[in-house]
Amino acid sequence: MRSVLLVCLSIICFAVPVCSKNAEKISSPVEKTETADIGNTSVNAAELEKLQRVFSKLSERTRQGIVNGDAAEFLADLYTVLESDTDNLLLLVDKSHFLSPDYVPEDIIPLVQNDFYLLNRADLSLRVPVELALRKMSTAARNDGITLLVSSTYRSYDYQTVVYERNVREMGKEAADRESAAPGTSQHQLGTVIDFGSITDDFAETAAGKWLDTYAGDFGWSLSFPQGYEDITGYRWECWHYRYIGVPAVQFQKKWFSNIQQFMLEFIHAWREDGSDI
Repeated sequence: MRSVLLVCLSIICFAVPVCSKNAEKISSPVEKTETADIGNTSVNAAELEKLQRVFSKLSERTRQGIVNGDAAEFLADLYTVLESDTDNLLLLVDKSHFLSPDYVPEDIIPLVQNDFYLLNRADLSLRVPVELALRKMSTAARNDGITLLVSSTYRSYDYQTVVYERNVREMGKEAADRESAAPGTSQHQLGTVIDFGSITDDFAETAAGKWLDTYAGDFGWSLSFPQGYEDITGYRWECWHYRYIGVPAVQFQKKWFSNIQQFMLEFIHAWREDGSDI
């Protein structure tokens, strides 16, 4: 049968506000039927129960950032993202989720001067699929008259320790923690992040900064620390800091998570951590 399963706050907190607009379309979000078919997808009771468990693990702020919608459509999009993540691009790393001191991506490669993008240092490196994605995006930028400057990329645990301790000495810990990640908590250690251009707020007003803001998502790049979300990301706005997560994940982030990377990664982390078979 074709059934609209909108999951309301009382069941899963699928969004805020609480489904009032669509309340007449459902009598009970979780029926006792084993499976409800919707188009080419289906949602069973086990899937809905897992959604309920996962949402219960998220903070209220994160739940508020998730867009209300059809559960089957959401799950279909989620499965597409998870199945496409063959390069393990969606690992949650933040102030509460750490990388070990010896974590080094196996496919990290040094960046060399090329005809696609510029480098401001000779000691930069990225994971292989990320560098390929950078070339693709940089080619599109050049076609629009924009040359991207890569200023910071992969940082080892030890390197991040040096950066963080220097910032603490210069700014004090409270200010440094808004600007710089403690060792083990930096996305840079993943080898999937680039700081572009000047690494200052002024970058947002440059031609490259404006181009990235408009088009980076089309190539699988996501701004990690957007303006107005420091309470979620733990860091102030960084208009230069882009993480490669792949096109399907960017689309998923835009469609369901208010276009906030942190909301999506927290959800995916909780979904994977649940570990139950469905």
